Amino acid sequence: MPTIDVINVKGEKVEELALNADVFGIEPNEAVVHQVVVAQLANKRQGTQSTKTRSEVRGGGRKPWRQKGTGRARAGSIRSPLWKGGGVIFAPKPRDYSQKVNKKMNRLAIRSVLSSKVAENELLVLDTLILDAPKTKEMVEILKNIKAGSKALILMPSIDENVYKSARNIEGIKAATVDTINVYELLKYDYLVVTKDSVEKLEEVYA
Repeated sequence: MPTIDVINVKGEKVEELALNADVFGIEPNEAVVHQVVVAQLANKRQGTQSTKTRSEVRGGGRKPWRQKGTGRARAGSIRSPLWKGGGVIFAPKPRDYSQKVNKKMNRLAIRSVLSSKVAENELLVLDTLILDAPKTKEMVEILKNIKAGSKALILMPSIDENVYKSARNIEGIKAATVDTINVYELLKYDYLVVTKDSVEKLEEVYA
């Protein structure tokens, strides 16, 4: 069973926490993580791109010149893809890029990323994270104390307006709740900052 140091907002160790091996101690499955991330990025695509083929471009009904005797190449339409203003060969059309990922794969991918964060010392566990009011300066100081770097995701068990508003103006920092996380965002940020309550909720959901 993996263990991790629990620190306070000053960056001082206050205790050790035993983590659930089924959530934070598995062998990361890189293939599944890759597949889930590709699916998430594909699902973000609108698929509204559209250009015209030669049959859809206006004009070009008459043959530009006779077939033989001009010395020019044969041409049947001024809307040929070879001509300026012509259609597009294999023109992109609106389509659905979405991919389905079943729950089992998504859960495995999240557990793989969480285990990877623990193995690479990129998981920071705070005893508590309570702010009396939204203060960006105070949040910057806390992140500096715990050495969270310039790209960190703060996970809360439930929405905390003071923490959320304090973090949203800091470039590279994002605050979210445990039930809204996805694999892409976990990988996007270098450090994952969680409270003990968040760890318990993660273990409850993904164990």
